Amino acid sequence: MRFAPVAAALSLALAMTASVSSGAERAPEPRAAALIAKGKAALAAGDVQGAIDSYEAALAMDPGYTPLLLRLAEAARADGLQGKAIRYYREALTREPRNFAAMAGEGEALVERGAMDKARANLAKLESLCGKGCAETTALTARIAAGPPAKVKTAEAVLPEAKSPQSN
Repeated sequence: MRFAPVAAALSLALAMTASVSSGAERAPEPRAAALIAKGKAALAAGDVQGAIDSYEAALAMDPGYTPLLLRLAEAARADGLQGKAIRYYREALTREPRNFAAMAGEGEALVERGAMDKARANLAKLESLCGKGCAETTALTARIAAGPPAKVKTAEAVLPEAKSPQSN
């Protein structure tokens, strides 16, 4: 009984240090890190497909590294594949439910698809978890305020008579 207070204090100290060390983000596997760097460079150079290829190869080498899903989502959005980006963001949120970057990214992709109500729901969730002053919250707020991108007009939309054969 005389060791009970010491044992309780020691177990509390070990529990605290274990939870602090597990919260830190881990580094990717070294080969995957090289591919991530290659993907970043490709995306910066405008080679979206090259970036996607590098990120997918890195994900195959280190499938547990969640930030790779955010990189893949970013590249998919740059390629105009918002639906695919949303899937990557949602997988990241499945792994890390409080990942603010994934919440904001999903909201921005939803805006790009024109799903404003769903984007506002993401914003509300983000504000409740992160606050209104959070960088991710302010970025998503600005994106929602800007609205969805203008749709590209096709020749049929501009000249409806062009598609009907009877107008000649």
